[in-house]
Amino acid sequence: MTFQQFLLILRARWLVALGVLGVVVATTLVVSLLIPKQYSAETALVIDAKSSDPIMGAMLPPQMMAGYMATQADIINSSRVAERVVTLLKLDGLPAIREQWQAETGGQGALQVWVGELLQKKLVVRPSRESNVISIVFSGADPEFAAAVANAFARAYIEVNLELKVEPARQYAQWFDERSGPLREKVEAAQKRLSDYQIQHGIVTTDGRIDVESARLGEISTQLVAAEAQRMDSRSRQSQTGSADTLPEVLQSGLIQGLKAELARQEASREQLVSRVGKNHPDYARIEAEIKSLRERIVGETQRVASSIGTANRTNVAREGELRVALEAQKKRVLELRERRDQIAVLQRDVESAQRAHDLVAQRLSQTSLESQTQQTNIAVLTPATAPLKHSSPRITLNLALAMFLGTLLGAGTALLLELVDQRIRGPQDLDQLADAPLLGIIPASA
Repeated sequence: MTFQQFLLILRARWLVALGVLGVVVATTLVVSLLIPKQYSAETALVIDAKSSDPIMGAMLPPQMMAGYMATQADIINSSRVAERVVTLLKLDGLPAIREQWQAETGGQGALQVWVGELLQKKLVVRPSRESNVISIVFSGADPEFAAAVANAFARAYIEVNLELKVEPARQYAQWFDERSGPLREKVEAAQKRLSDYQIQHGIVTTDGRIDVESARLGEISTQLVAAEAQRMDSRSRQSQTGSADTLPEVLQSGLIQGLKAELARQEASREQLVSRVGKNHPDYARIEAEIKSLRERIVGETQRVASSIGTANRTNVAREGELRVALEAQKKRVLELRERRDQIAVLQRDVESAQRAHDLVAQRLSQTSLESQTQQTNIAVLTPATAPLKHSSPRITLNLALAMFLGTLLGAGTALLLELVDQRIRGPQDLDQLADAPLLGIIPASA
């Protein structure tokens, strides 16, 4: 079918198409006039998503903004908010609503839930795509009632949103409060273990004692090294007692050297006396006796010095042994102090760990306690709903425009359907489609 054939069909059956259009428009007009008028009240809420947590001041990432606004819209559409609206407006106490509920449900189920579901059916929530504004629209037959319900939904949403923040905070606060007691007991027990250990071992400050004992250990080690050197020296000198005259002590002894000098002088006097008076002179015998006495004294002093070296060697050996014993005892004392210091460090770490855990729980308890007591919210009413002056439905102009469009389509479709049922020749093209004979001519309509 060509467009020209379509126009010819419409021209031939224009009364049918016009009749269908008239029926559709008339029906739409009558129905629009008979439908009860509905009034839509709208309230706008602004949500400050950048400070949703008044205690912590948390910032909402931009990529989560769309999901956050959609979540808020779902909360407004929830049955919890609707039931809160019923409570705020006391709709469940109206006799007319109770009668309607009895008639439709037979008294089964909760009246508040049933009324809330009725309100949800007439509620429209529109979150803005480019801002933090959410519009709440409620439609009803009474403009005052529609405005009251829209404002009630805004108020109920704010209250429920605050409860959704406060209730978890209260649960957390209760849990942290229950945990803080055992943690405080752990801190006290750890502190008591540390104090008992310090009292048991008489430790006030470990670092000072171990420093003193370590310094004493180093001093004893130094003394031991010196005693070993003295012992080795005295032993080497003792091994030289066979030639006592060459001992350094003998050579450095003033008494022995004086005796030797006196002996040399007496021997020189004896030589002079022999040459002068001979060996039988009484002076010679006297000098000889003095020389013998000097030699005996020199030998005695030399032996005394040699014996003193042995005594010094024995003293050095004994002192070395004492220092070794003292060194071992000091090492043991230092090791014990280090062991106690390590044990105290472990106990102190236990105290610090328990204290940190308690402080963390106490901090979270304080924070959640503040959150559970907050009455602030990040939602504010931007524009409260007012009773609309004009009804929102039915929209007669829009309905008639749609009726004319649909009536035109339906009228054209009806004309085409009638044409298919009762086909007629409307032009030369129809003759071509009926037979294969060539077209010889066309009789004008005016003829």
